[in-house]
Amino acid sequence: MHFLNIGHVYETTARLVHALTGEYPGGADSVPAAFRGAVSQLRPRPAEAERFTISYEDGAWAEHCRQEGIFAHIVGPATPSDGPTREDWDSKVHQAVQHIHDLNRDLGSLVDLLVTDVVVVNSGQDGGGSANKLPGLVVMSPGGHWDVPEYAECLVHEGLHTGLFVLDMVEPMFNLSARELEKDEYRALSAVKIGQKRPLHAAFHAAVVAVPLMYMQHVRGTGDLVERYGASLRDACTDMRTQREHFTPYGQMLLDGMCDWVETLDFTQVARAISSPE
Repeated sequence: MHFLNIGHVYETTARLVHALTGEYPGGADSVPAAFRGAVSQLRPRPAEAERFTISYEDGAWAEHCRQEGIFAHIVGPATPSDGPTREDWDSKVHQAVQHIHDLNRDLGSLVDLLVTDVVVVNSGQDGGGSANKLPGLVVMSPGGHWDVPEYAECLVHEGLHTGLFVLDMVEPMFNLSARELEKDEYRALSAVKIGQKRPLHAAFHAAVVAVPLMYMQHVRGTGDLVERYGASLRDACTDMRTQREHFTPYGQMLLDGMCDWVETLDFTQVARAISSPE
């Protein structure tokens, strides 16, 4: 599953940096800062050179999203937050990053690479968002029951979406345009919205990001997501494979890797996929 592999994602990110700036990063350690500099060309606001920034409903990112109608269901209804609430959010986000590193160091490094800005708001929603037009930005609205593991899962979920955006920019996954993929004939079962069909690229994204979340819960010794999504992920993979012709050879490789894994749900394979130099 190349979409999870730290070497593959780093190399592809370096290729994106080269495409946007004309220069290759000098080595793996320089890729995160180079990525931030490169994607700053694609966004209305630059990314900091290191780590990530945290802002709230009154920040510049939230205002941009409101003006452009991005994440409207999250940012639109956001209510004002006070100092203690923000301190708790900040603490939970930083603890979540450490939690991801504790579960799997390389998965943590992927989040460090791909997440550049976090916007935390209280909107009454329970979830997060990311967009290909704003690579590196994660918007989240913590649910009332959220603790560090839920923050961590949100960061991995949205960070891996950004990873897919990067991979797709460098090596397209589909041989149809995003507009074409919105048509009814290209819809596929969702692994998460069980029983529903979504555009093929959205269904693929949802299935991909479910894998590391299931892995994280497995490592923690909880199986809620495995029980909830194991069968539906298998059904989604079977359905997407009926439309394999609409994936490019690169996309087919990514699809096949996930579809093969879901037949076993062997989480040692996920750990190997994240870190293996193969």
